[in-house]
Amino acid sequence: MAEPYVFQGNSYRHSVALNRWIARSRVEQALEPDLPIIDPHHHLWDDDRGPYLLPQILGDIGGGHNVRATVFIECRTHYRADGPEALRPLGEVEFVNGIAAMSASGGYGPARVAAAIVGHADLRLGAHVQEVLEAQIALTGGRMRGIRWSIPYDASEVGKHVSRTVPPEISRDATWRAGFSRLAKLGLTFEGWCYHPQLPEIAELARAFPDTTIVLNHVGGFLGVGPYASRKSEEFQRWLRSIREIAQCPNVVMKLGGLGMLIFGFDLHLRNVPPSSETLAATWKPFIEPCIEAFGADRCMYESNFPVDKQSCDYTACWNAFKRLSAGASATEKTALFSGTAARVYRIAPG
Repeated sequence: MAEPYVFQGNSYRHSVALNRWIARSRVEQALEPDLPIIDPHHHLWDDDRGPYLLPQILGDIGGGHNVRATVFIECRTHYRADGPEALRPLGEVEFVNGIAAMSASGGYGPARVAAAIVGHADLRLGAHVQEVLEAQIALTGGRMRGIRWSIPYDASEVGKHVSRTVPPEISRDATWRAGFSRLAKLGLTFEGWCYHPQLPEIAELARAFPDTTIVLNHVGGFLGVGPYASRKSEEFQRWLRSIREIAQCPNVVMKLGGLGMLIFGFDLHLRNVPPSSETLAATWKPFIEPCIEAFGADRCMYESNFPVDKQSCDYTACWNAFKRLSAGASATEKTALFSGTAARVYRIAPG
């Protein structure tokens, strides 16, 4: 039996230890191997988290699923070491665009890694952020599709373990919103990553900017750790009410995934052997199904969130779990969930 879960912050395992654990996985055959997939959420890096570059992601997606394209999401990697602070995030999109160009050559297989890129720009620059955004669009040769400005905040110990410290209610700041207002003008989306108590903020933002597409990350960031662990049932109902409220905003779409992160409070990462797709599907179902019911398949997209979710599962098992969860969906709904919504939101041509 797994030991009791104890939240210890951002305890992302280095890739060496992680790969040893993943190697214990039961080898699964990809279900519905012909179903086209666009993976709309993964990261690339080469730092103290261990390398996750083109060979690593191709290794993960090489398990039999028909992954046609992927979307890179910012992860504070390879920022420029000098120059104006506001321009340092340009280093990240330069780094990723190089990998995207390698993949687009066709010399590394049929999957188009980072066919779309979501970077970061400091919205606290207000209207001046447009210069940064335009520079990113130019640097990526048109692959730039949006930015992520993560706003997870919590007054408990959970809030101390984030990659970017933000003040509470930053999304209500007038200067920040002036920066946010530049996104739609440039055809860019906003990745909304927050914790579930902050979901009303995202709903408020969506109502204030109905012309900006907001992509809500990781089923709304449910917290099942720290002080939330002892009241999961109550917090689940709070999460569910917020999900139903934000789904009323037609400019918000939902990413179904991220459930391998430690903040959800599952014990998957503590097991001696990585869980099977059957276990993953059963564990994730209470969060996946309400989101699809609230948003509809045409406003939902499955995501791997790799390599972060690799802490809890193997890539092939992850997508098998999603396919198990969608076993009763129609062909049209499956297309939307696995590729159609992502293709529309990130403007990725069918490959």
